[in-house]
Amino acid sequence: MNNSALVVLSGGQDSTTCLYWAIDKFGHENVSSLTFDYGQRHRIELTSAVEIAQVADVPNVILPIDTFAALGGDALTTEEIAVESALDTETGLPNTFVPGRNLIFLTFAAAFAYQRNIGHLVTGVAQTDYSGYPDCREETIHSLQTAIQNGMDAAIQIHTPLMHLSKKETVELADRLGALSAMAMTHTCYNGQRPPCGNCPACALRARGFAEAGVVDPLLL
Repeated sequence: MNNSALVVLSGGQDSTTCLYWAIDKFGHENVSSLTFDYGQRHRIELTSAVEIAQVADVPNVILPIDTFAALGGDALTTEEIAVESALDTETGLPNTFVPGRNLIFLTFAAAFAYQRNIGHLVTGVAQTDYSGYPDCREETIHSLQTAIQNGMDAAIQIHTPLMHLSKKETVELADRLGALSAMAMTHTCYNGQRPPCGNCPACALRARGFAEAGVVDPLLL
């Protein structure tokens, strides 16, 4: 595998920061991005990812995997389910949790990378300021990397530069990396609004990070 990197680009704040992190670490000419069309109800995510890749001047491929929409049962793929701030009493997870999403994303990304001899995957998952998703935890990513390396017999590495950063620290990192111009194209809102609704858990977390960092969110300008 070569020293190039593939960034899983969702069109959101964290993956955009990771895109610029990868450019800084691996060199602009060695970075590409992959976006998943997984049947998400807010199609603006796909538009945002394309716009961000254009601003960063990196290749972007949208890969269709619509199985999650067929599975349903969560607020991000099912129109009839409204985003709720309260956690499920049985699972302790928010209803925006899409079971297996990051596991599937990274496995598909690894298969994509394998065919192109790309040695590094970059994803924006974090266990510090996250929504309680178990597939964002460091132990999950370590286990998945081992499974991918064994299952593909390839030395593909998964990088999680935001894993232990708060949202404030993520904003500060984005600022240092020159990612704020692209941040104006990002989409975070669980209700699919841009400008954001300002009320859902994702909007609240994003707003707090920018406020604590003392940086004006470019999405609001």
